[in-house]
Amino acid sequence: MERGTERETGQGLEHGLGRHADPDERWLAVTVHGAFFLLLGSSFARFLTRDQGGGARTEWVVALFAVFCLLYVLGSLLAPAPRPGAAPTARHLVWLGSVTAVWVALLVLAPSATWCAMPLLFAGLHALPPRIAVPVAAVLTVLVVVSEIRVADGALNPNMVVAPPAVAAVATAVLVHLQRQGVRQRVLIEDLVRTRHELAATGRRAGVLAERQRLATEIHDTLAQGLSSQRMLLQAAERVWDADPDAAREHLGKAAEITSRNLVEARRFVHDLAPADLSDQSLPDALTVLAQRESGPGLTVEFRLDGEPDPGRLPERVEAALLRIAQGALANIREHAAATRAAVTLTFLDDQVSLDVADNGRGSTCAEGWVTGVAGVGRPRPGRPSLGNRWTPGRLRNR
Repeated sequence: MERGTERETGQGLEHGLGRHADPDERWLAVTVHGAFFLLLGSSFARFLTRDQGGGARTEWVVALFAVFCLLYVLGSLLAPAPRPGAAPTARHLVWLGSVTAVWVALLVLAPSATWCAMPLLFAGLHALPPRIAVPVAAVLTVLVVVSEIRVADGALNPNMVVAPPAVAAVATAVLVHLQRQGVRQRVLIEDLVRTRHELAATGRRAGVLAERQRLATEIHDTLAQGLSSQRMLLQAAERVWDADPDAAREHLGKAAEITSRNLVEARRFVHDLAPADLSDQSLPDALTVLAQRESGPGLTVEFRLDGEPDPGRLPERVEAALLRIAQGALANIREHAAATRAAVTLTFLDDQVSLDVADNGRGSTCAEGWVTGVAGVGRPRPGRPSLGNRWTPGRLRNR
C-alpha cells in the first residue's frame, strides 16, 4: 500500500480512472472527468436557480456539493482505478463507497444532483467485477428514477421511469462487454508473448545445434584428417628413423607442415571463415594446390578441370564444401585404399557442378546409394543437407 502511495501521489486528473499507457484509456478518463464536472456544475446551477429552499438546508447542500467534488478529485489523485483486468485496491473501493454515500445524501437534499450518477456508474462498472457492478448499477438507477419522480411537475412522464433504466442497461451491457473483451485480448496477448519467447528459445537452441554440427563437420574434415595424416607420417618416420634418417626428417617436416596448416584451419573455422586455401584463390586453384600437396611417395594425385569456371557462380559455402569433400576423399584414399594414383576432376556444366575423386586402389565396400560428404560417410538423414555426394562401385563420385 505504501509503494502504491508513492506511485500515485502527485499525478494529475488525467491519471485517475484511465491511468494507463494506452492513449485511448487516457482519452476515456479525460472524457469521464469532463462529463462529471459538467454535470456537477449543471446540477449545482439548477439547485441555485430552481431547487434552493433557503436557510440551513441550502448551506448543507452547498457543503455536500463541495465535499462531493473534493472527494472525486482526491480519488482521481490518490485512489486511481485499477488497470483493466486487475483487482481494485482497498483504497479505491473505500473512495468509491464514500463518494457514492455523499451522492446519495446530496440526492436526498437536492434532487438536482441526479445525473451526477453517470460518472459513478462508470467508475463502479470499471472497477468492480460484473457480479457486483451490475447490482450496484441497478441501485443507482433506482435512486435516479425516484429522484426524477420527486421533482416531476404535473402528470408522471413515462420517460422518467423508462429512460434511466434503459440508458443504464445499455451502458452496463457495453462496459461489461468491453471489460470481458479486454480480458480475452489480454489472454491472447499473453499467449502471443509466451509463444514468441518459446520461438526465440527454440531458435537459440537450433542455432546452438547448428553451430555444433558445423564445428563437428569442420573438425572431421580438417583437424581429424590432418591428425590422421600426421600419425601416418610419424609412424613412417619411426620405421625408417635408423635406416634412412633423411626420409624420416622429410616425414617429420611434412607432419609439421600439416600441423601448421591445421592450426590455420582451426582458427578460421572457429570464426566461420572460408578454408585458408580459398581465402585468396579460386576453387580450381585450391584443388590444384591440394592435389600437389597430397602427392608424395606412393601416391600421385592429378587434378583435372572440365568446362569454364564462372567466377562468383558458386556460393562460398558450396566451394568450401567441395574442397572439404576432396580433402576427405584423398585422406581416405591415402589411409585405406592402398592406391598409387588418384584423380580429382571438377566439371562445370550448364546448371550444375560435378566433383569426381577416383583412384586405382582397393575400392569401397559401401553399398550403392550411401552418401559421403563433409560429415563423413553415412545414409542421408532428414533435415541434413547434402550436396548429392554418392558412392558408386569403383569410384567415389561427388556431385
